[in-house]
Amino acid sequence: MLDREALEKLQGSKSLLAFSGGVDSSALYHLLKERDIDFDIAIVNYGTRPQSIEEEIYAKELAEKDGKKVYIHRCTIASSDFERLAREERYAFFEDLISRYGYQNLITAHQLDDMLEWGLMQLCKGCGTVEFVGMRPVEHREGYYLVRPLLFTPKKRLLDYLEEHKTKYFIDETNLSDRYTRNRFRKEAAAFLMKECADGIARSFRYMLKDKEELLQQAETLFTLRKVTLMRRPESDTAAIRRIDRVLKEKGYMLSAAQKEEIEEKGSVVVGGEWAVVIMDERIWIAPYMDVVMPKTFKELCRKLKIPPKIRPYLFYIGADEELLSSLSS
Repeated sequence: MLDREALEKLQGSKSLLAFSGGVDSSALYHLLKERDIDFDIAIVNYGTRPQSIEEEIYAKELAEKDGKKVYIHRCTIASSDFERLAREERYAFFEDLISRYGYQNLITAHQLDDMLEWGLMQLCKGCGTVEFVGMRPVEHREGYYLVRPLLFTPKKRLLDYLEEHKTKYFIDETNLSDRYTRNRFRKEAAAFLMKECADGIARSFRYMLKDKEELLQQAETLFTLRKVTLMRRPESDTAAIRRIDRVLKEKGYMLSAAQKEEIEEKGSVVVGGEWAVVIMDERIWIAPYMDVVMPKTFKELCRKLKIPPKIRPYLFYIGADEELLSSLSS
């Protein structure tokens, strides 16, 4: 059930499992144990359901029984945009643990049903192959790897595994509510397709992942320095946007459809107040957005070297000298 590429990445490395006590993460916990994968667990309690405390206790019991560390984060999110903010909250928690304790991988329990639901949602917004196939078994993020060992495994197989081994798990009732768009896609479309065609869907996603990798190779990375990325601009604007999206995703930032359109239209933007993205001549520049006072000599040097204004503040902040700036423009 576990993806080979994901397993190879996890062998002999220090990993953190995003755990919830639900079907997917409970099955993954025990499947990883069977393969002698070393990992600790982290759980986020949003306090939205009475059983949240029971799930937290269960995580502690598992960790204690198996000699693993368990990290617990409690938070409250009061917003109509719960799904997005909850994701940001948990990833901030996970990434803090990764940075603080030296984990190399973050393991999540995304499975085939999740990938199909995501793809169908993108399809209904308008997408290409790259956007439709939103996940990979192993993805590089800034400072760690995001690993999804169950990505080609249907949820039903995980349920069967838990029932066969009489393993405890919880059902999150919010996953059944029509309040969330993703749940409606799951119930009205993905559930039928997974019931009828799970094996074919898994094969199709593997084929499309290969196609996606070939498409994304069109933009060559020329230079990376700390958080600056400089790429060769591909021939098509679509390929450029896709490469920008991938780089920012690796840095932990998810572009919205509106932001992608803005980048394509304007060519020089600041997204989310965090990242400067500039498409200029035959190059694509990406760097953290900063507002710092720079001396005239530095700005004039950057101008001569054709370094975009939005990129200059971060280069000044990290102490880039004339030699380094020249190498960027060569």
